[in-house]
Amino acid sequence: MEFKHVSVLLDECIEGLNIKENGIYVDCTLGGAGHSSEIIKRLSKNGTLIGIDQDKDALKAAGERLKDYENKKLVHSNFYRIGSVIEELELEGVDGILMDLGVSSYQLDNAERGFSYMQDAPLDMRMNRDDDFSAYDIVNGYSEEELWKIIRDYGEDKFAKRIANFIVTARAEKPIETTLELVEIIKNAIPAKARREGPHPAKRTFQAIRIEVNGELKILNKAIEDGVKKLNKGGRMCIITFHSLEDRIVKLKFRDLADPCKCPKEFPICVCGKKPTVKLVKRKAIEPSKKEVEENPRSRSAKLRIIEKL
Repeated sequence: MEFKHVSVLLDECIEGLNIKENGIYVDCTLGGAGHSSEIIKRLSKNGTLIGIDQDKDALKAAGERLKDYENKKLVHSNFYRIGSVIEELELEGVDGILMDLGVSSYQLDNAERGFSYMQDAPLDMRMNRDDDFSAYDIVNGYSEEELWKIIRDYGEDKFAKRIANFIVTARAEKPIETTLELVEIIKNAIPAKARREGPHPAKRTFQAIRIEVNGELKILNKAIEDGVKKLNKGGRMCIITFHSLEDRIVKLKFRDLADPCKCPKEFPICVCGKKPTVKLVKRKAIEPSKKEVEENPRSRSAKLRIIEKL
């Protein structure tokens, strides 16, 4: 199956990165190289693109797409290792960092990867297939309370308690092995009225399990901090999120880096001595245009936030 992924907020990201032709740019979530192919086009032969992805299929596809460019380095790793990756490449700093936190169309559409609640597949959802831990281990191994908490916190599903209970009841009969088995259990847990009115009943639970399998939220804060440390002065970081939890983490971390002072409001001057390391390029998140949402419905929930190193 061909690795294709429609890049979300592409023009906005390219503009947000403020690309210098001799600069060094890191695409932390390379995917099918949609964003990267636009970045590298704007670089001279003295500029460098670094592409990181934990999915070997993505790296292979990106390598093919970028084969005409010499000034690239593709790395099989997770974006939470951004600091280490930059050090291992013996670079002092970089001029731009991009993170697109969405699951690629390829991963969603490739049934065997187990990300999709629309197609039957083994319960997998690993972005990095070298990892041992998969969705199967969560669905069949986590306690009812653990399941409830991840579906509540990462899926923001108000029926989290019922869904967790239905999963535990079903797996007592036999292990839950496929995506559509899990979908059926979730559907049974959600009242008929809610099933008719909202998005696909399994959407939030699948999102929650995917985040847990890949440790997505745990590593986000660290990746932002380590990335900002490696940015050169005037360098920018662009992050695209696809749900409110990720966006909240990015928003709070960016705000904290831009305004780290912890002094009480009533103090006339700062005495804590904490200085901002970045500035917010835009105070509000950038969202896709109506046209983009019509052309690519998966972009609907996307938000882009941008900071610049001081």
